[in-house]
Amino acid sequence: MTRFHSHMETALDEARAAARRGEVPVGAVIITPTGQIAARAGNRTRETHDPTAHAEILALRAACAAAGSDRLPGHDLYVTLEPCPMCAAAISAARIRRLYYAAADPKSGGVAHGPRIFTHPQAHHTPEVYDGLSEAEASSLLTRFFKGLRDV
Repeated sequence: MTRFHSHMETALDEARAAARRGEVPVGAVIITPTGQIAARAGNRTRETHDPTAHAEILALRAACAAAGSDRLPGHDLYVTLEPCPMCAAAISAARIRRLYYAAADPKSGGVAHGPRIFTHPQAHHTPEVYDGLSEAEASSLLTRFFKGLRDV
């Protein structure tokens, strides 16, 4: 029997690095079917002046490039915040096997909130979804980041 190993700490490392760059602290990591890190990324929307440069999108791009494919069957994605609708649609298109996310995003989420992309009849693929992994740590990181912006 295979023992579960969470890679959320790696995603949190990416989120912390994003915060140090002045980005919204969201991090993502994609794991291959053999348990290796295929890609890791943090938000870079401000740095790249690209509204699509979310951690999940950047990680998907890198993992797909490494795999030489536009699909990642058998791969798992860990992300520190519930994916937005854009990212959820990309996760579906990439055929990610399992999605693990830390903090819920009632305002902008697209998995358990908002449009609930994976329940839509036009969703190409629905990954297994697990939420709440390291939720307190991810929420605290986001809260501190946004509080810092308000205090400036």
